[in-house]
Amino acid sequence: MLLYRPLFAAHGRNFRFDPAGDYSYGTIYVGHDVHLGLRPFLNATRSTIRIGNKVIFGPEVTIRGGNHRTDLVGRFMFDVTEAEKLPENDRDVVIEDDVWIGTRAIILHGVTIGRGAIVGAGAVVAKNVPPYAIVGGVPAKVFKYRWDVETILRHEATLYPQQQRLSRNVLEQWQQPINSHGKTAAS
Repeated sequence: MLLYRPLFAAHGRNFRFDPAGDYSYGTIYVGHDVHLGLRPFLNATRSTIRIGNKVIFGPEVTIRGGNHRTDLVGRFMFDVTEAEKLPENDRDVVIEDDVWIGTRAIILHGVTIGRGAIVGAGAVVAKNVPPYAIVGGVPAKVFKYRWDVETILRHEATLYPQQQRLSRNVLEQWQQPINSHGKTAAS
């Protein structure tokens, strides 16, 4: 780890990772107290991967900051070069603080995983994950939240300074009742 750690774009203290993993080092920014698990695959060639503080990964998590261009008629996808990619083909991935990502989860380009969220093992995350949500499945859906809004507010008050806490309005906007099909009232 000591030999490879400087290759990351930035990293905080107590950052642990498996050197046998596959990383696009120069595009990955990592916070404090992060463990990337065994054999992760983190790749973003024209975008970035930003991982907050106090984040843990299970084994073999995949994060893709890019995608292939597939809209060119009369061209094999294999023959499309990096220079021909569109801006929307490569988008940043953000994993906020206090997130746990389960074994073999896949996180696709353009996704933000909110603070305190849990991503279940084997999930394919193609959309943003709300703060404190528990998601799983293919594609990943919100099953429930770790706590109700009042409990999250107490949790935030214990851990974060006032200016860094999520507001009641933000939490209430995200947390809507989930029906038996994993959908909120707004979806």
